[in-house]
Order: sequence, then C-alpha cells, then structure tokens
Amino acid sequence: MSIASSNGVNLYVESTGEGVPIVFVHEFAGDYRNWENQVRFFGRRYRCVTFNARGYPPSDVPQDVGQYSQQHAVDDIANVMRSEGIERAHIVGLSMGGYATLNFGLAYPQMVRSLVVAGAGHGSDPATREPFLRDSAQLADRLVTLGMEQGIVHYANSAIRRRYREKDPRGFDEFNRQFAGHSALGSSLTTLGCQLRRPTIYALEDRLRHMTVPTLIVTGDDDEPCLEPALFMKRTLPDARLWVVPRTTHAVNLEEPDAFNRVVLDFIADVDRRLDR
Repeated sequence: MSIASSNGVNLYVESTGEGVPIVFVHEFAGDYRNWENQVRFFGRRYRCVTFNARGYPPSDVPQDVGQYSQQHAVDDIANVMRSEGIERAHIVGLSMGGYATLNFGLAYPQMVRSLVVAGAGHGSDPATREPFLRDSAQLADRLVTLGMEQGIVHYANSAIRRRYREKDPRGFDEFNRQFAGHSALGSSLTTLGCQLRRPTIYALEDRLRHMTVPTLIVTGDDDEPCLEPALFMKRTLPDARLWVVPRTTHAVNLEEPDAFNRVVLDFIADVDRRLDR
C-alpha cells in the first residue's frame, strides 16, 4: 500500500501486478475492496491500482463539504496516477466512480488509454431529477443523524441492488457490512458535495462529442436509471462500445465478475493492440 497526496488530502492506494496500468475507481456504496475479483484476474498480466476516495477511510475524511466535488474526484485520479509514477492508464469506474472516470477522460485525455464507464447515469433523467436530489439530500442527513448502519438500510436494499442480493446472498451481505463500516461524515459530505452537484450525463453532450478516448459503457439491463444514459453515451461518444448485461442491476463487477472481467479484458486488449501498433 501507499499514500497519495491530492491537494492536501491523503488517499489510500494499493498496487498489484506489473504491466500496462489499470486504475479502478469505486462507487459510492463501495471502496477499493469491491475490485478484489478484478485485481486477482487482471493482476496476472496488468498493473492494477485501487484506491479509496476522499471521505473513505483509511483515506482522509475532510470536514468541509467544499472539499468534495466531481472535480475533486477527477483530480484525485490524476494525483493517484502521478504518485504511482503512471503516465497513462486504462481507467475503470463504477457508478460514482463511473462518473469520475468519464469526466477524467474529458479533463485528462492525455493520461488515458481507455475508459470503462459502468453503472453511470443515476440522477440524469429530467423526469426523476428532483426525486433523486431530494432522496440524496435525505440520505446525507440520515447518515449523520442515524449513523451508517441504520442510515443506509433503504439505500442498500433498493431496487438497483435486487439482482445482487438474489444471485450472491453471501457477497451481498459482505458488501453491506463493508458499506456500514464507512465514515458517516465522509459518505454524507460525498453525497452533498459530489452526488448532488455533479453535472448530469446529458449536460456533458457537447464535450462528449469531441472526446475520442476509446470507451466501453456497461450497464445492467435491470439498472433502470442507467439504461437511457448508457444509450446516450454510446450514441454521442465518437469511439464507444456498449455492453448491456442481462438480469443484472447496478454493481456489475460484483454481480457478474467473470463476465465483466472477460468483456473488459477483450476491450482493453483490443485498445492496446491499436495503441501499440
């Protein structure tokens, strides 16, 4: 393990394996441990870097909501890479991490070999935007008033987790135990500073049309809030592929780890062949 400094915030980092680097960026309810299946698989032939976002111990938990934003999340990826001596990498992100990954490609294209944007799009639909903002604000409040274990009950058992619970009860229980162990303050401030204030996928349209980074978009077919944004990204990005995973909800890499690993491997191997000609 190592510590990366990002604008005065220390981030916990782990690196495994050797070769072309892959940086994994976790979701709101997860942390670096959620990429274990991917690290074990890709670490045989790639250098795998995982880290905990700001607000997620053992990374620092800044006390000021102003230290949490989409731009902070994007810059944190860049600073993790710099601290690890990585000039260019494949970036793989889920949900909150998928948003950060997509925006990283826009902000730092020179540091990217490819992007895998999984489960990104929650809060983008204009028809459900207001309920999303309201529910997120209520979640942020519950976390600090009730604590993690009680504050996450509804969120952790929502419809977007349904297939994971059905397919892998043991894995789902472990996921929730880890989620309940997060910092209530860090999770609340992440919700307020990042989730509530980040631009929607649709708001990025003009910039996405000019981003030529090879991108694999991934969504479960039962992850309703992400289906339309996934189609939008596929139609808008100049060099994009779309994989819709059957009978799968939000945490694609956890629900279907073998399929996820194979599809991502095929994608990044193809990108590497094109880049290294």
